[in-house]
Amino acid sequence: MDKKVIAVIMGGGRGSRLHPLTKERCKPAVPLAGKYRLVDIPISNCLNSEINRIYLLTQFNTASLHRHIQETYRFDPFGGGTVDILSAEQTEKGDSWYQGTADAVRQNIHHFADGDYDYILILSGDQLYRMDFRDILKEHIDSKADVTVSAIPFPVSQVEGLGLMRVNDDLEISEFVEKPTDPNVIDGLAISESIESGLKTKSEGEKRCLASMGIYVFNRNTMEEALNSDATDFGKEVIPGLLGSRKLNSYVFEGYWEDIGTVKAFFEANLQLADPFPQFNFFSEGNPVYTRARYLPASKINRCSINHVIVGDGCIITDSYLKRCVIGIRSTLREGARLENVVMMGADIFESADDRERNLREGIPDIGVGMNCEIKNAIIDKGARIGHNVKLNPDGKLDGYSKDGVFVRDGVICVTKNAIVPDNTIV
Repeated sequence: MDKKVIAVIMGGGRGSRLHPLTKERCKPAVPLAGKYRLVDIPISNCLNSEINRIYLLTQFNTASLHRHIQETYRFDPFGGGTVDILSAEQTEKGDSWYQGTADAVRQNIHHFADGDYDYILILSGDQLYRMDFRDILKEHIDSKADVTVSAIPFPVSQVEGLGLMRVNDDLEISEFVEKPTDPNVIDGLAISESIESGLKTKSEGEKRCLASMGIYVFNRNTMEEALNSDATDFGKEVIPGLLGSRKLNSYVFEGYWEDIGTVKAFFEANLQLADPFPQFNFFSEGNPVYTRARYLPASKINRCSINHVIVGDGCIITDSYLKRCVIGIRSTLREGARLENVVMMGADIFESADDRERNLREGIPDIGVGMNCEIKNAIIDKGARIGHNVKLNPDGKLDGYSKDGVFVRDGVICVTKNAIVPDNTIV
C-alpha cells in the first residue's frame, strides 16, 4: 500500500481560534498530552497504516514545527519513507500565500508529479483520533470511487462549523453542504433510517448527520483534474463541484474524533486524557503515537497529592496538590502549588544553578510555577515563569481579558509562551 499512496497533511492557516497558543507556532506544532505535538497524531496514523510518504503543508510560524519534524521522523535509506515540510514559496507561477486547502495542494502538486502513487490521502494537522487508513483506502478502491470523504455521525445540535453530506444506501454522496447554518437544511441532511440502523453506535433520540472529518482519498487523476481550476478549498468548492460528474463515496468512521480548532477544544481534549477511561487511548501497544525521543530523566514527585494527572518526563514537583492536570516535559512546581484543571506545557530547557542565581538578582521568577500558587482552569504555555503566591482563575473574567502575558479565551486562562507573571499577581 505504501508504494501506491502519499499522504498530505494540511498545516492550517493562522490558527486565530487557537490564539495565543499559536502566537509563536503553527497549529500542528502545539504541544499535546504532556510530550507530543498535534502533528504527531496524523503522522502516527499514517505510519501505523504502512504509509510512509508524507508531506506537511504549512505557511505560518513554521520554525518550531520544522525542528520537531527534523528531530523526530528520520527514516533509514532502505524503507523509502519521508516526512517533508512544504512551506508556501514564491515561484515563477506565483508568490501568494495558500488561499485554502485545495490551493495549498495545487501550489505543491509539482513536488508530487514524478512520484509513483495512485492515491493521495488528504489529512488535517489539528485533529485527535486514531484511524487505520488502510480501511478507508480499501473501501475507496472496492467501491471504485473517484473521491472518498471520511465522515462521522454527529447529533444535529453539534454540527455547527462542519461540512455535512447526504448519502445513498450504498454510501455514495448525493449532496454536500459546507458548514450550513439553516436548521431546515441541516434537518434535511439527517442520516436516513436505513443507514442509521446499520451503524454500530446508536443515536440517543436526536437525529444525526454525517459530518466531514476533513479526510479525503482522491484518485491521482481526479485530484489533478480537480485542481486544474480556480477552486481554493476542498470542502467549499472541490467536493461540491465534483458531485454529479465523479463518483463520491462516504467512509463512515465511528471512533473518537476531536477537531482541535479552538482553545476550549484543546483544553478539554487534553484534560480528558487524564480521566480514568479517556476516549482517546495513548496506551495502545499496537498503535503507538510517535514523537521526538528526548532522553529526559524520569520525573521526581515529592510529597504531593495527585488525582487524575498526566506527568511528562523530566518534571520536578514538590509539596503540590494537583487535580485533573496534564503536566508537560521539564515542568517545575514548587512547594504549596495547587493546580486544578490545568494544562501545563512544560519547558524546552532545564535552568542551571547559575541561571537561577541570575534570575534572583534580576527579580525574574524561575521557569515553572512558584510557591503557594493557586491556578485553576488554565493553560500554561512553554517556558512560562510564574512567581510566588500567584492566583489565576478565569471566573468572572470576560473573554478577551489580557494583561502581562495572561489571556482569557473561551473561559480558560492562557499564560503565553515565555510569559513572566510576577509574585503576588491575582487574576
